[in-house]
Amino acid sequence: MKKAKLSSEEHHFFRTVYNAAFANPFSDLREKLDIKIAGHFPSASRRESKDLCINEVDHRIKTLESQGRADINAFQGQDKEIITIVFLFDIFHKFRDEFDQLIKDQIKAQDIPVKVPFAPKAMEMLHKKGFDDKSVFHYFALSYQLRRAFYFISNSLVGSSPCMKTLKKHLWYNVFTYNIDLYNKFLWNKMEDFSTLLLGETGTGKGTAAKAIGRSGYIPFDEKKQCFAQSFTRAFSSLNLSQYPETLLESELFGHTKGAFTGAMEDYQGVFDRCSPHGSILLDEIGEIPNHVQIKLLRVLQERTFSPVGTHETSRFNGRVIAATNRPKKDILDGKVFRDDFYYRLCSDIIEVPPLSIRIREKPSELDDLLDFTIQKMTGTRSEKLILKVKRIIDRRLGKNYQWPGNVRELEQCVRSVLLRRDYRGKQKDDKEAGSLTQELIQGISNLNISVPLLVSGYCRLLYEKFGTYEKVAKLTGLDRRTIKKHIINFKRD
Repeated sequence: MKKAKLSSEEHHFFRTVYNAAFANPFSDLREKLDIKIAGHFPSASRRESKDLCINEVDHRIKTLESQGRADINAFQGQDKEIITIVFLFDIFHKFRDEFDQLIKDQIKAQDIPVKVPFAPKAMEMLHKKGFDDKSVFHYFALSYQLRRAFYFISNSLVGSSPCMKTLKKHLWYNVFTYNIDLYNKFLWNKMEDFSTLLLGETGTGKGTAAKAIGRSGYIPFDEKKQCFAQSFTRAFSSLNLSQYPETLLESELFGHTKGAFTGAMEDYQGVFDRCSPHGSILLDEIGEIPNHVQIKLLRVLQERTFSPVGTHETSRFNGRVIAATNRPKKDILDGKVFRDDFYYRLCSDIIEVPPLSIRIREKPSELDDLLDFTIQKMTGTRSEKLILKVKRIIDRRLGKNYQWPGNVRELEQCVRSVLLRRDYRGKQKDDKEAGSLTQELIQGISNLNISVPLLVSGYCRLLYEKFGTYEKVAKLTGLDRRTIKKHIINFKRD
């Protein structure tokens, strides 16, 4: 084969594409690279920039094809390394809609792997670019994994506040590491060694984040059956550890043999036995388990083996462990939750899921996005009218500074309550604390959304409730008595 070489300009352009291919799709860097590749259209939306980028790459590759240079084996050294990734980038994006449809079809089919009708065409394109059979099957499976990760992280975790953008970036790194090239060369079949600990308040969506990770693992392609070796719906399972009494917890985790204890009438497979070879397990509420169970889980994490209750025979666990807890991070770091040895084996990656109050504080419109998503999920259709209706009741009943102690889970119940009976009162603390004017003023200042008149009149009212006379308030504030009286009488909480 005649050897080819990239020109200086081609090398510079394709190097940018190479960098974009390895960039986290939820990062600002990827957006900047897409704009650069597209030809600098800063006014374009992120989706438009990406489409322009893909079209420009396609145009450049067609030029290589017309010159007989569209084969990875025609290049050497760094040129070959770059052009290999560029061809993969191009073919991946040519089939992104087909991959999305495959994901939707697989969700409907559940645990039965569905046929991949576009596989022959995609693989033919890879072969034409010089990839051998082994590489073709691997990169096709990797492309499916990349698209699943993007699909589930994007679609199941609603929100674009700064803290949610950070969460999505961290989830992507959890699946592919900070460098996809590193993952592709060394770790694509070894990620079970990297456990994950999700931290966050109750109801923040730790289970959703875990599911996005669990459904995004690498699954090989079965050439004979023309489908992937396993459905991703089987690749994720979860167990809430707090729902089992201590006497049954080990059985649920590791299984048991017949006669292992009173009531063990037959052999039982625990969650580790049921996990598929390409799967992940979420151990929810892991902060509530006793020390002796932590020791047995430590063995699973370190040696990848476990023994069912009632036998010394060992079984092997081939999946990945994701753990979640609502215990405060400080308590965990202070050693109040886990044994040190267990914690250090569990914390390959620690990801914090932000509370709803912070998300809304950073970006108030995030509440509207969540209401839209929740209402669509419940009704099957988008309704601006219902969004506004729920929003009005939230503003009237809870106020703009409501802290959402139950987080996203509470918001979902709020929507249900409004749809059922046009009302929602929220989870109020005791009357004295809930009605605390001090707290209202502090929240208003913290959220930067309190007006000066409300701040002044609220402060006057607070002093009046404490000292009981207009004169005392006037003396403390430096305002005259009539002004104080006007502020207090006219004060209305927002």
